[in-house]
Parts: sequence; structure tokens; C-alpha cells
Amino acid sequence: MAPARPRNDLRQYELLADEWWRPSGAFAMLHWIAAARAALIPPATRPDAVLLDLGCGAGLLAPHVARLGYRHVGVDLVAASLDLARRHGVAPVRADVHRLPYTSESVDVVSAGEILEHVPDPSTVLSEACRVLRPGGLLVLDTINDTRRARFVAVTVAERIPGLAPPGIHDPRLFVAPEVLRDACAPHGVRLSVRGIRPAAGALVRWLLTRRGTVPIVPTGSTAVLYQAWGIKEAR
Repeated sequence: MAPARPRNDLRQYELLADEWWRPSGAFAMLHWIAAARAALIPPATRPDAVLLDLGCGAGLLAPHVARLGYRHVGVDLVAASLDLARRHGVAPVRADVHRLPYTSESVDVVSAGEILEHVPDPSTVLSEACRVLRPGGLLVLDTINDTRRARFVAVTVAERIPGLAPPGIHDPRLFVAPEVLRDACAPHGVRLSVRGIRPAAGALVRWLLTRRGTVPIVPTGSTAVLYQAWGIKEAR
């Protein structure tokens, strides 16, 4: 029997490449979260505006970005994911999100969706995100909190339900608390607002029974499991 892969192994995304755009596939919940993240992004205010999508995967944010009027640039390490992203209109860049190949103050929006719980140093990733943002630019992100409840929900439960999280996709040791993100962004003039989010309960039950349609991601009073954060870079 082949040895089990370590948790958070990038090779899983190569193996699951065909699942990215399948509506009821292994990454279904990421589609729902991408839609909720896109709702925080305003339309572009200039014709050459750029949205930099960190950990873009197969480009699930692309349909939303196209409507908002940005040039959509996606950064990821997985070649198969970037190829899929390109097919959906994303300009793909294979790079490490800890060292972004962009000049300072060069992009209008940075999206860091469901990536910070997969990296060894989220503070460095956010410092880089803030560095490349123009003054007045928007940082928007979502991730999993570093709590016992999050480990139970995101790993023990979600990895047993197809479509919510592929088995082994998360290493709970990498889950990140909101205060870590706030502390990383504040020195760069980006003060984050944070709110908890969750799948709408009734729609989730219907989806689990039928595997059809989508599930809205809605705000919740608790950040104990999944949360969004956003902030505007202050002008000097």
C-alpha cells in the first residue's frame, strides 16, 4: 500500500485538478467562499486596474473579477491549477506568495482567499500583499481560525463530507488567528476589519441531499471557524 501523503501536500492539487470546476466536486465549498469574497470587492475605478489573486488555484474568483473590470493576475505554485486558471481568463504567474514578483504599490486589489492556512509564514505573505498594494488599494482575505472548534469543523467533520474539504488538504497546525493577521498588516497601513462567515444552514442541507445548486456564505457572529477580513491601504 502506498504511504499516506502528508497533510497540506501541494501534490494533492495536481491529483485533484479535474475537481476544481466540477459544481459538486471536491472544491465545491471554495466556489461558495470565492463568491462571498468577491462581494467585498468594488468595481474597478480605472481601466488598467489589477487584482492580484494569491493562491488562485484554478481561478475560481475569475467569473466575479471579470464582471468587476479588473485585470486578473493569479499567483500559485501548482502548474495544473494555473493552466486551468488561464483557461478562465486569469493571467497566471507561478511564484511563491512569500516573495511576490511585483513592484511596490503596483496593484489595486489583493485577494488572499483560503491560502493563509496553507503557508508556513502568513505574516510574511501579508506583508508582501500590503507592499504591492497601491495607497487606497484593498486587501481582502478569508481563512480558518486557530481554534479547537475550527480543527473539529474543518478537519474532523468537513474532510469526511465530499465537497467540503478533500481529506488531508489542511494541516491544522497552520490555522491562523485574526490577531496574527491584524498585527501583520497594521505596520503597512492596512487595518483589517474581521467577521465570521459560514455556509447558510438550509442551503447546505439541500446541497448535501441533492448535490445541486450553490450555498450562500453568510456572516455570523463568531470568528471561531471561518472568517473574512478586509482593509484599505492608507495613503502616506
